[in-house]
Amino acid sequence: MVLKKEKLNGIIQRELTQILQMEVKDPKIGFCTITAVDVTRDLSIAKIYVTFLGKDYDTRDGLEALNRSKGFIRTLLAKRLTIRRVPELHFLLDTSLDYGNKIEKIIKDIHTNETQE
Repeated sequence: MVLKKEKLNGIIQRELTQILQMEVKDPKIGFCTITAVDVTRDLSIAKIYVTFLGKDYDTRDGLEALNRSKGFIRTLLAKRLTIRRVPELHFLLDTSLDYGNKIEKIIKDIHTNETQE
């Protein structure tokens, strides 16, 4: 079952990336990257982790636009998948990239303070 879930995660991520790039025309979504997909064990809900690239981009508007387009995206996904029931989509903001950058900056600051002493 774990292999099926992981394979489905990858397939959904690939298909959603194509759908967001080619089919969804909402300009508020902007440059959206799907970083991960996590489907529940019963395959009823898919948590989609997204990031938005751009320094002055409002992520709240991007998430609202994705949530407005959720039904359209799920319909297109159902046409591309060969499973009986397409999971419900939940879009979540992935903050791991920001967290990683923050940790990297802290480490860099520590090293620069050590070399100055």
